[in-house]
Amino acid sequence: MLKDSEGRAFDYIIVGGGSAGCVLANRLSANANTKVCLIEAGKPDNSAFIHAPAGYAATVTQGFMSWPFETVPQKGLNNRLGFQPRGKVMGGSSSVNGMLYIRGHHDDYNEWQALGNEGWDYDSVLPYFKKSENNERLNDEYHGQGGPLNVADLQSPSHLSEAFLKACEAQGYPRTEDPNGASQQGCWMTQVTQKDGERCSSAKAFITPVLSRKNLTVFTQAHVANVILEIKNGEKVATGVRVYLNNQRKKTTDLLAHKEVVVSAGTFGSPQVLQLSGIGNKQDLNKVGVDCLHHLPGVGQNLQDHLTVVPIYRTPQHKGSFGLSILGAVDVAKGIMEWRKQRTGKLTTNFAEAGLFIKSDEDQPREDIELEFVIGIVDDHSRKLHLGHGYCVHTTLVLPKSRGSVKLASNDPFAMPLIDPNFLGHEDDVKAMVLGLQQTLDIMNDPELAPYNKKMIYPLDRNNLEQLEAYVRDHADTEYHPTSSCKMGPETDPMAVVDHELKVRGIGNLRVVDASIMPNITAGNTNAPTIMIAEKAADMIVNSQL
Repeated sequence: MLKDSEGRAFDYIIVGGGSAGCVLANRLSANANTKVCLIEAGKPDNSAFIHAPAGYAATVTQGFMSWPFETVPQKGLNNRLGFQPRGKVMGGSSSVNGMLYIRGHHDDYNEWQALGNEGWDYDSVLPYFKKSENNERLNDEYHGQGGPLNVADLQSPSHLSEAFLKACEAQGYPRTEDPNGASQQGCWMTQVTQKDGERCSSAKAFITPVLSRKNLTVFTQAHVANVILEIKNGEKVATGVRVYLNNQRKKTTDLLAHKEVVVSAGTFGSPQVLQLSGIGNKQDLNKVGVDCLHHLPGVGQNLQDHLTVVPIYRTPQHKGSFGLSILGAVDVAKGIMEWRKQRTGKLTTNFAEAGLFIKSDEDQPREDIELEFVIGIVDDHSRKLHLGHGYCVHTTLVLPKSRGSVKLASNDPFAMPLIDPNFLGHEDDVKAMVLGLQQTLDIMNDPELAPYNKKMIYPLDRNNLEQLEAYVRDHADTEYHPTSSCKMGPETDPMAVVDHELKVRGIGNLRVVDASIMPNITAGNTNAPTIMIAEKAADMIVNSQL
């Protein structure tokens, strides 16, 4: 991609050019005397399918900018294989996601600190959310201006999204202008990571503006085989990485890190890189022919994800929605021309234009279900197509109790890992999904949406709990928010992989910085929290050298 340097030695090597890695590369290379190397397995982020916000509808399902991961058979989902795509392009999943800017609940972070992670309470992380942010509308104690990550209102939201919000209000949910402020409560129109009608990914925000820095080397189409470990003064230390450059699969190159290696390869990639490096559960590593250099049993454990189920509705009109029809194709063609000329119009949508946080039942201490209203038919990640037009709503469990794992399938660095989210492994998750789906149907059947409701593609009776549970088990899948596979925790936690400074326990000069370090998943979309984690980590790394 971008540029290379003749040298093969750096101060910092960052493995993964995703939401976290791009932030780190920007902040660490701000010191002109610090040599930084950023390694990304995917291609440069120069496709119109990335920069046109609506283009992401094609990138994930087609897999040309994503890792086509699948889960192992999920017992709770009738032994189906779940789809688990992750971004394989500069910017990682921030280049192919739905662009929702959601931070999570204040208590998410207070609970992290309560688990023994000093400095991760809400008051401590808020400055890092603000540091990265340039919010075009909100200017108060909760939001930042002047940061690299642009956060904006949707340019041309559909009238269907407004009808959904009115249905929420009719069902007793007040409207809020900011689910990222004082409270998550209420229904809202989505704010998105966009700028001037284009996606504002982590790459666009943090890397593109600083590519001219002579001390920053960026490799794309470079696949990391493992972290290089050595013994120095009796301590295990990370000294570099072994990488396949330029899409090669036979020849590796060793890159040296004088100060630190930072693994930011994502919730699936980071435990995989650690395990391939001999860091993980000894028994599991031995099974696949990897010599265990450091027994750390928590690597790949504690995997958490948001499970979602999607009621789907047909609408008698094409206006305001996306669908397969002649009139719909004409609308999209006009939208393409408008976006190319003006960066406005239909293609600036993120599809998930409105939302609401609710409690699955009143006994819940806080909201555990997120609804995302989508102005199109989404069936099996849009891999099952239906003629005509419609809309749907993602009903997502944001506080799951189920825990899964990420393990090596083999010692081949190019082999896909074994991903087991253990969806619905905890009985409370089944109950929460069914109750959340009931309330979703109440909103979707409200008279405010009646003029647009032709019929459901998969008819559901809100009072038939057995039918609702069967629908969840037959149709639910990931909301694309895997976290927590390299959890942060104190020394007293035997499954902790990193400490509160994100240093890998027992290994010098090695950190993990991405969504995998979350002790527990956040209640909402995970891109904004991941960027916050990287902002905080960058400060910790810089301060450690002072």
